[in-house]
Amino acid sequence: MAKGKQTLYTQQGYQELVDELYRRTHEEREKIKNDIATARGFGDLSENAEYDAARNDQAKNEARIKELEELIENAVILDESNIDSSVISLGSTVKLLNKNANAEFTYALVGSNEANPAEGKISDQSPIGAALIGKKAGDEITVEVPNGSISMKIIEVSRK
Repeated sequence: MAKGKQTLYTQQGYQELVDELYRRTHEEREKIKNDIATARGFGDLSENAEYDAARNDQAKNEARIKELEELIENAVILDESNIDSSVISLGSTVKLLNKNANAEFTYALVGSNEANPAEGKISDQSPIGAALIGKKAGDEITVEVPNGSISMKIIEVSRK
C-alpha cells in the first residue's frame, strides 16, 4: 500500500483511532453480520428493508475500517518526552482570555484529524491553533477570523 499523507497525532488521539478500529473490526462487524442473518430470515430480499439497511451499515463500517487503517498506517505520534511544556505546541492545553468577549476558554491543541471544537480540541492548523504555536503564558495574540479579529491573552500553558 502506498504511503499517504502523514498526520501528526497526540498519543491519546492515536489510541482513539486504534480503539475505534478494534471496536469496528470486532464488535460492529459481528453485530452487522448477525443483523444481515436475521434480515435474511424475513424472506424475499428484493423487498426487505431490514436487509438493505444492514448491508448499508456493513458498507459504511467497512469504509470507515479502511479509512482508520490508512490513518493509523500514516500516523506520526508526537514524542512529548523532550518538549518544553511552557511553550505551546501540539499536545498543549491552553487557557486563554478572549479580550473581545472578556471570557476565558481552555483549548487542547491537537492534530487536524483529532480536532473537535465542541470538546475544546482545536487543530494546530486552525487560525487560533496556528497563532498559539510557539507562544508562552503571558503572551498576547490577535487572530484573524472570518468575522474580524480576536485579541487573546495566554493565561496558562500545560500538558495533560
